[in-house]
Amino acid sequence: MASFNKVILVGNLVADPELKQTANGIPVSSFRIAVSRRFVKQGEQAQADFIDIVCWRQNAEFVTRYFSKGKAILVCGSLQTRSWVDNNNVKRFTTEVVADEVTFVEKKSGDYAPRENTPSELPNYSSSGESSFEDLSADDELPF
Repeated sequence: MASFNKVILVGNLVADPELKQTANGIPVSSFRIAVSRRFVKQGEQAQADFIDIVCWRQNAEFVTRYFSKGKAILVCGSLQTRSWVDNNNVKRFTTEVVADEVTFVEKKSGDYAPRENTPSELPNYSSSGESSFEDLSADDELPF
C-alpha cells in the first residue's frame, strides 16, 4: 500500500519558540502557528487554525534564532500523531507537524535579525554570497 505524508503551511508564530535539548543533547523546538482559513463566510469573521510544529537539530536552532511571536514562517514537513498518559493517568493524544524545512516568508529586513537571548554558539545561517549557478549567454546554449 502506497502512502504520502507531506504538509506545507504558511502562518504566523503564536509565541516565541523555545530551544530545548533532549537528554542526548539534540536541539528541539516546539511552537504553534496560526494559519488563516482561505474562505470566509459572508457576515462572519476570518478564522484561523492553530497548528503545533516540532523542529529538530539545525531547524530548531534556526527557528529559535530568527523567529519570534507574530513573524510569518513557511513550514514543510509531515503530520505525526502520538499519545501518552498524563499525571492524572488519562491517555492524551496530539497531532503535530514535524518540520523538515522552515524558511522566511517575507522580504529580508531587520524584522528577522537574530533574537536577543539566543545562545551565541548557534551556527550562522547567512548565505556566503557565492552561487553555484552559471549564467548562459544565449538560448541556443540550452540543452533542450
